[in-house]
Amino acid sequence: QVQLVESGGGLVQAGDSLRLSCAASGRGLRYYTMGWFRQAPGKEREFVAAISADGFTMYYGDSVKGRFTIARDNAKNTVYLQMNSLKPEDTAVHYCAGSQLYLRESLRLPGNYLYWGQGTQVTVSS
Repeated sequence: QVQLVESGGGLVQAGDSLRLSCAASGRGLRYYTMGWFRQAPGKEREFVAAISADGFTMYYGDSVKGRFTIARDNAKNTVYLQMNSLKPEDTAVHYCAGSQLYLRESLRLPGNYLYWGQGTQVTVSS
C-alpha cells in the first residue's frame, strides 16, 4: 500500500512555470511506475507523463511534450512534475498515480494505475 499526496498547484499566468510534487508514504516509491494525469471540468482524465521505477525512462503526452518534465527521487519518496511555458489549456486538477506494472505504452491509461492522490488544482490565466 502507498498513499500519495500532491502539492504545488496554484494560479499562474500564461508562460509561467510551476513544479508539482507527489509525496508518498507507506511502501517506498521505488517499487512503482509513477504517472501524472490531469482532468479539466467536463473532460476525461488525460495522461500527462510517466516515469519508470528506476527513473531512466519517461513518457509524455503530446500536449505537454517539450514543456513538462517528470522526475523522481526515490530516496525522498517523491515524484515531481516541472511545468514550463504554461498555457490556459493546462488548467485542470493534476493527479499523481502509482502502478505496479513496468512502464510501457499501456501506462498512458489511467486504469492501469492502482494508487491515486487527491489532486492539486493548476489554473493558468491568459
